[in-house]
Parts: sequence; C-alpha cells; structure tokens
Amino acid sequence: MEQRKVKVLIVDDSAYMRLFLGDIIAGSRGLELVATARDGEDALLKIKRYKPDVVTLDVEMPRLNGVETLKRIMQENPLPVIMVSSYTRKGSEITVEALALGAVDFVAKPSRFTDDFTREFKRELPLKITHAARAHLDHERPFTVPVEKSSPSLQRKDVTPLPSLSPLHTVRFVVAIGASTGGPRALEMVLKGLPADLPAAAFITQHMPPGFTRSLAERLDKVCPIKVKEAVHGEDIVESRVYLAPGGYHLLAEKKGIVSLSEAAPVNHVRPSVDVMMESLVEAYGSSVVGVILTGMGRDGSDGMAMIKEKGGRTIVQDPATAVIPGMPEAVIRRGLADKIVPLNQIAKTIDLFLRQE
Repeated sequence: MEQRKVKVLIVDDSAYMRLFLGDIIAGSRGLELVATARDGEDALLKIKRYKPDVVTLDVEMPRLNGVETLKRIMQENPLPVIMVSSYTRKGSEITVEALALGAVDFVAKPSRFTDDFTREFKRELPLKITHAARAHLDHERPFTVPVEKSSPSLQRKDVTPLPSLSPLHTVRFVVAIGASTGGPRALEMVLKGLPADLPAAAFITQHMPPGFTRSLAERLDKVCPIKVKEAVHGEDIVESRVYLAPGGYHLLAEKKGIVSLSEAAPVNHVRPSVDVMMESLVEAYGSSVVGVILTGMGRDGSDGMAMIKEKGGRTIVQDPATAVIPGMPEAVIRRGLADKIVPLNQIAKTIDLFLRQE
C-alpha cells in the first residue's frame, strides 16, 4: 500500500519563488503541492480549504507578513511551518523570532540562484518538509521561567571575572549542548532556566547556516538571564557565559581557557558539528563536561556523548516525546549513553543538579 503523500502549501509574494518551490515539491517523491498563496491573508484561507500537512512561509510579505501569519496559524490551526528567509540581517532576525514562536525549521534563499545553491536547495527542502510533517507540535508549548528583572542573578549578567584570575582557573565545569531542528526554541527554554551566575561555561552547537547564528545569540542573550554570545576565535572561556557556534564553523576549546573556531570539513554532513565540539571539550576539560542533546534530526552528538561518558562526564538527553524531531535524542538513548532522560522543561534543573553534585 502506497504511503499518503505529504500535502504542502507554499506561501510567497514572489511568483518566481512560488514556481521555483512548487517545481521542487511537485518533483519530489512523497510530496504533493496542494496550493500556493501570495500573502498571509490568502494563506489563512487556503489552509482552511486545502488542509495542508506542512506550510512553507515567506518571511517578508505585504499585508500580513510571515511572523504575523505564523502567529495566526499557531492560534487558529497549528501546523508544521517552514520559514523561507533571505540571508539579510533583517531576514535572519525575523526568522529567529519565527522559530521562537513555533516554526519547525527554515530554509535560506540567497540573492543569486547559482547551480550549487539550486542543487543543495532541491536536496534540502524536500528533506525538511518530510521531517516537519512528523514534527511533534503539542510538546512545544511555551515554557516560561519567572524572572525578576531586579534579581541579583540578572544584575550579574554583564559582570566579567576579576582581571587577576586567568580563564584557566575561572572555569571548572563546561556544559556542552547540541541541537538541530526545533533547537532555537528548545535552547531558549533551557537557557531561561539557567541562572546568570551559572558555575560553568556553556558551549552550544545549533545546526544553522552562516548569517543566522548571530541573530539567534542576540535573541537568547536578550530573553535569558545568562550572558549569551556568538563565539569569537581566540577569546577567553569564562564562567557564567554561553558560547554559540557561528554558522559554518566548528566550535572548539583550543586549550583550557581559549575558544577556537575551525573551518575543517563537515562531520555528519554538518559544520558546526556537535560531535566535534564535544570531543574538543572532553580533551580540554575531561570529566568536568556535562553533555546535553536536544531536539533534532540525525545522529550528530551521539559520538560526542560517548566520549563524555568515557572520560567520566555526565550526560542529559531530552525526552524524545518532548522533542520536535526525536532523532538526535533517540540516537544517544539507543546507545545507552544517557545518564538522565528528562522532558525539555526539566533540562535546566538537571544541568544545575549535575553541577552541584560535582
């Protein structure tokens, strides 16, 4: 018996993009283009009429833009949504906001359609649509941590270590977090639960292309108590700070106390890679690493978690039932590498528990 095709609605104000995306979907096995819409208002009507399984949604549109359309979709008829964004600064900021509001994933469209881009885009879009159709939306309801703006923790956010202390002696523990599809929203939930004075440095690898990680770091820094920044090559590693891997670079600890970025070949077909980051942190910090794997497709991070366990570190895995895409958590669990398997809203508490046990 042939499996039912995934029904897709394309929303884009550009006739060319509607045709370009439509041709890819129509030519992809397992996908069916049921309709196109030229703006958000048109999209809301056609969602009711055609009942698609997945919506691809342009970020910038007239009348009702991508973010406002997404809000309406999530309020009226929650569906897996993939944002289609430009590589512009504004486009990346809006995309990150949309991911925080519940969009499952995004694809980036450049200003010029080269042969290499077209080839990669034709591979990437159907894959992301197929995975989005299986996404768990019910478990991604907003998780809030009450934060008092005048609290001592928030006041400490921008405090830097005393100059007399070298980074080598200020960081005893490192938290290594890996995420992919559904990660931006999950990361926000986790980091909101961590104190501004976390007694560790945190490293994050989120699968995301260049141009978008800076906007993600800025958003996380704005809404979370702890200081979050996009990592810079050669900077000091200090406690109570989160370093996010820039798109296109592996994030490493060159030696204890120093951040390093690498353009070495992709691992697990991705750069940045969670495995590469975790291996580097284990080499630098040994048993003082707490590994965390969140939502995402694939198996990136499972080898890294094995290295953390081998060196005596601790491991935490998001309960697959609370993941948008359970692939990465399940890959770790299948190998018996998880010390704790907890729902998304318990990850921060478990990190804190492990650090206090150390």
